[in-house]
Amino acid sequence: MKSIKKHFFIIVITGFTGLALFFGFSHAQQRGMGQGMGMGMMSGNMVRHHYVMRNGIDQEYQAKKNPLVASKENLREGAQLYQTFCATCHGDQGRGDGPAGKALNPPPMDLSAIIHRRIATDAFLYWTIAEGGTPLKTAMPPFKSALQEEQIWKVVLHLRSL
Repeated sequence: MKSIKKHFFIIVITGFTGLALFFGFSHAQQRGMGQGMGMGMMSGNMVRHHYVMRNGIDQEYQAKKNPLVASKENLREGAQLYQTFCATCHGDQGRGDGPAGKALNPPPMDLSAIIHRRIATDAFLYWTIAEGGTPLKTAMPPFKSALQEEQIWKVVLHLRSL
C-alpha cells in the first residue's frame, strides 16, 4: 500500500510528463501519449507495441535475423537509405520529429527510444519497415516493394547505430 501511495504522490506532484519520464517514455513519445484520455494522439511506439503484444509479428517475419555485419560500408549505405526513405518522418536522429511527421496521427515512431528495447528484434524491425503501417492502419508506407531485402537489413543496421 505504501508503494501505491508513493506512486500516486509522484503522479500528483509531477503531472503527466513526470509520470511519462518515470516510466521511461521519451519526449517524442510523450508528445503523443494519452489518446484514450482525451490528451491527444498515442505515440507510434505505443501503437506498434500494443499491436505486437496483442497479435504478434506476422509469421512470415518471425524468424528473420539480420545476415549482414555492421561494416562501415553497410552502415554508410544504411544511413543513406534511411535519409532517403525514413528521415522525412522519423527525423535525422530517429526521434520521430521529421518535418513530414509532424502532421501524422499517430506521430512517427521514436526509433531512438525503441531501438534499445527488448521488442526491437531483427524480426520486429524488418517487419516494421517491410509492412509499414499497413497492419496498424497508420500512414507509414510499406517498403517491401521499394527496398530489396538487403537494403532493409542495411537500414536496420543504421537504426541500431542511433
